Amino acid sequence: MFTTMEQCVDFIFKLKAVDHKRAPLVMMREVLARLDNPQDQLRAIHLAGSNGKGSTVNALREMIEGAGYKVGAFTSPHLERVNERMTINGEQISDAEFLQYMNAVAQIIDTHYNGEYPSFFEVVTLIMFQYFAAEQVDFALIETGLGGRLDATNVITPLASIITTISLEHTAFLGDTYAKVAFEKAGIIKEGVPVIVGVKNEEALAVIREVATERHAKCFILDEDFTVKAKQQSEYSQQFYYEKADIKLQDIELKMAGAHQMANASLAMTAMFVLQENGHVKISGATMRKALQTAQWAGRFEQVAHNIVLDGAHNSEGTAALIQTLKDVYPNRNYHFVYAALSDKDHANSIALMDEVANYMAFTQIPLPNAMPAEQLAALSRHSKKAYSSDWRGVLGAEMQERDEDDILVITGSLYFIAEARKLLQGVAVR
Repeated sequence: MFTTMEQCVDFIFKLKAVDHKRAPLVMMREVLARLDNPQDQLRAIHLAGSNGKGSTVNALREMIEGAGYKVGAFTSPHLERVNERMTINGEQISDAEFLQYMNAVAQIIDTHYNGEYPSFFEVVTLIMFQYFAAEQVDFALIETGLGGRLDATNVITPLASIITTISLEHTAFLGDTYAKVAFEKAGIIKEGVPVIVGVKNEEALAVIREVATERHAKCFILDEDFTVKAKQQSEYSQQFYYEKADIKLQDIELKMAGAHQMANASLAMTAMFVLQENGHVKISGATMRKALQTAQWAGRFEQVAHNIVLDGAHNSEGTAALIQTLKDVYPNRNYHFVYAALSDKDHANSIALMDEVANYMAFTQIPLPNAMPAEQLAALSRHSKKAYSSDWRGVLGAEMQERDEDDILVITGSLYFIAEARKLLQGVAVR
């Protein structure tokens, strides 16, 4: 049994995704059954997608909480501590509660599975289900970890599903075409459960439509069943219009920057309207407006200091959104990128996109076993002004000191890198 959080975290972080002899999700369902199926007690909204899940969850949380409900949110990855992954009304699970629910899982695994633990994400998901059920949340907002069809979270029947975007990622696990990735993400669509879709790629969208039709799930698609249009963008907020059938809302203020965040907000709004139409929630347009004025998500175009932006753009779609947002918020400025990432991604396209707009490119790495070496990242760049070093602290320190007053320092790549950079920036004075 685990007695300290440090002991527990050290253990679960060493757990790897392994090939079990049993079929996918069988162990999850067996363990949950021994825990009295806490997942069946939850009124959930299930989210999958390559980008935008966290921002959409946060918009949903702000809205539902603003309407007076108790809201659990399960997100990944965390930036600083594993407790961030499960919150209730924005408050993280306590260490004592985490240990309590982890020990319940450990007892089952040790007794019935000879101590053969599932993956880190599966264990954390089991903790989350227990926590949200015990706390009797009114709604549980649950992100998938990887894909959807075989994801550890896909043991629920939600009130609504949301698929944010589709891009080519984790191709070794999800497939090497948009259609294959979409099929995995569409695995969260359940019989008769409405699905809200922000996907724009036609190949992926065709698959999602087909799965939704087969499962008699009403499909609400961005730019078809609801629309969003930008009105204006300032440095710290933007305004947009939203329309769905006879619902028309003008001059909605959104704290988060970028056209992609308007899309994420519109997915959250549509989910709220669908839930309200089906009698699951009561929420006013005024509550939605107020929530979006304050909703923000750490590490997603996060302006942490003067002309410094943190953004966990972890694939080419995310990088394209980051660059467009930079152009909208900080037009005609010099962009200095600092990039570090893990080796399980295709970085060539992301780096090529940054090369086109960057004044300077710096590459570095973080001390993780699967970090891509800075030299290899730099080799993918064709920029005339580039540098690399394995000392990420040194790279950031130099950039913060040497940049001109109007230069925009963009720290991007893996969210693990963003987490480390945030800690550093919180402890130093930046100009």
